[in-house]
Amino acid sequence: MADTKKLHVVLFPWLAFGHLIPFFELAKQIERKGHNVSYVSTSRNINRLPKLSQKLNYSIHFVNLSLPLTKDLPENAEATKDVPLDKVQYLKKAFDGLESELTQFLEDSVPDWIIYDFTPYWLPSIAGRLGISRAFFSTFNAWSSLFFGPAKDVIDGNIQRTKPEDFTVPPKWIPFPSNIAFRLYEINRFFGHGQENVSGVSDWHRFGKSVSGCDVFLVRSSNELEREWLDLLPELHQKPIVPVGLLPPSVQNTEGDKSDAWGFINNWLAMQREKSVVYVALGTEATPSQEELTELAHGLELSGLPFFWALRKQHDYLLLKLPEGFEERTNNRGIVWTNWAPQLRILEHDSVGGFLTHCGWGSIIEGLQFGKPLVMLPFLGDQALNARGLEEKMVGLEIPRNETDGSLTRNSVAESLKLVMNDEKGKIYWEKANEMRKIFGNRDLCDNYIDDLIEYLHKNRSICMD
Repeated sequence: MADTKKLHVVLFPWLAFGHLIPFFELAKQIERKGHNVSYVSTSRNINRLPKLSQKLNYSIHFVNLSLPLTKDLPENAEATKDVPLDKVQYLKKAFDGLESELTQFLEDSVPDWIIYDFTPYWLPSIAGRLGISRAFFSTFNAWSSLFFGPAKDVIDGNIQRTKPEDFTVPPKWIPFPSNIAFRLYEINRFFGHGQENVSGVSDWHRFGKSVSGCDVFLVRSSNELEREWLDLLPELHQKPIVPVGLLPPSVQNTEGDKSDAWGFINNWLAMQREKSVVYVALGTEATPSQEELTELAHGLELSGLPFFWALRKQHDYLLLKLPEGFEERTNNRGIVWTNWAPQLRILEHDSVGGFLTHCGWGSIIEGLQFGKPLVMLPFLGDQALNARGLEEKMVGLEIPRNETDGSLTRNSVAESLKLVMNDEKGKIYWEKANEMRKIFGNRDLCDNYIDDLIEYLHKNRSICMD
């Protein structure tokens, strides 16, 4: 007989919207099944989450923590999108200052479970002392979760790959053929981010302690997408693995579409031919250089394709500019939108045919739930691994870069766009992306994964490691 006791589940994500949003989606799904959910973050980040539809009557308890003031961190900077990459280390230092306030909340509420991210390496021991079961939640897919190796090796100092070149081939623990690996310029860009910083704790150590201290490893993925990768995770990390599904956000589940903006965008899209528009969006954190932005703009112009470019207003520290005259030359077929854009509604629209994306896992899920073929331009971290994995599955094409330095050319942008959108050879990407819709956009399938998760949390809530 199923356990009908209401669970109290706390969710505590890292301060990046690529983490805050999937944790929020998971919180909604657990609450929708009738359980008590507390979502813990800083005040400004909670205020910036998508507004819940009042019609759906969600009752998530938001717990606002105060991010400590930290030297060299700009005022009101509470997420990675608020700071340049070299300042993220100060955000991690401030994040560690949340330990005391979070501990007090856990002592007062004593939840059944806490679901947490890679950053709070100090949390598993606190939760263990309080008798709270612990779930590590990877907001990445299984192939990205596997690539960097066992968490135990990080803790033991048994790091098997030490040079950038070691990451340009699939790791030895992958027993089947795969092209999921970094290119040398990518890993050279990425390599420094795992090292020690002003917080005094490397990302590798954070990840290792967070995983080794959990009772179960949750993954934002599904067997229908990558069963062979998910099957490898239990042995690699020596933990039970529970996929929670892809957690695709729903257009209907949130408000705050800023109807005036959507009205204008919708009218413009309605005037375009079906499947003719390229939607361009590089997420909240992927920051192109001035050279990359220039070549991307010229490539869009050379392609001759209609486009909607959601180009967020750049921070003062970036000072990136579009090529002179670009908007005037393309205004008869393209829009550069620098305000908030309702991405889900845009991707859902029939006139949008392709999605030029930075390959963040959340953006990929949003695009493929509507069956949109991808034109892929990765910048950081797992984005490159996602591009390799999805190119293997033929749902998109990666824009070629210079293999030595990663530089981008306008011709490679234009040719990639035209191949996917208009060329006979690009039909395979449309077909495969449409097939993926059956996985990424299947609400019943998602619901089944959440049911399995709830069942696991019920059965194992008393398990607690020392």
